[in-house]
Amino acid sequence: MFRNWRIGSVNGAMLAAYFIPAWTLVAFNIIVAPVHGLYERPSVAVALFLSDHLQMAGMETVRAAWLLALGRLTVVAFLAIYLVLLCMPRMRRNGGSDEALGIALAIGSLISFASMVMASKVGEMAALRLHATELLLLLGAAIVVVIEKPAAAPKTSEIAAPPSLQPLGLEQAELLHNR
Repeated sequence: MFRNWRIGSVNGAMLAAYFIPAWTLVAFNIIVAPVHGLYERPSVAVALFLSDHLQMAGMETVRAAWLLALGRLTVVAFLAIYLVLLCMPRMRRNGGSDEALGIALAIGSLISFASMVMASKVGEMAALRLHATELLLLLGAAIVVVIEKPAAAPKTSEIAAPPSLQPLGLEQAELLHNR
């Protein structure tokens, strides 16, 4: 059963095991109470940056919080799709699930990088460490996916067919008067 598992598949599954519950919980906290959820530890750097540097207040902050929650839920959705595709052996063998993982890694890296930059601007060191760790996890998985290619299909040797069974030139039908 474990013969066709690649390192990238296992790495992506472990990454999904962390990001799906963690980012779903953060996103739902933001959806339920946008301002309160935005000022919790995983998103406090974004909230401080929005209020201090961009001077957003009221409804703009709520919209930005919902946009952050939507981005996190998008990453969670693509990681869930990746896990579903990973359960299919044929998709796993030929790397068909890597596209969903790649999209999740790209969006997640963008969110983590932006959050890390915002945390460094406002001086929130705990949030900076959290976002830097998440960014390193995502970038490490991206490197593994890019470097590790799916195994090539085994080459089959073709035996020459007798002349009567070989395909016709230019795919034309053989007529009786052309013999």
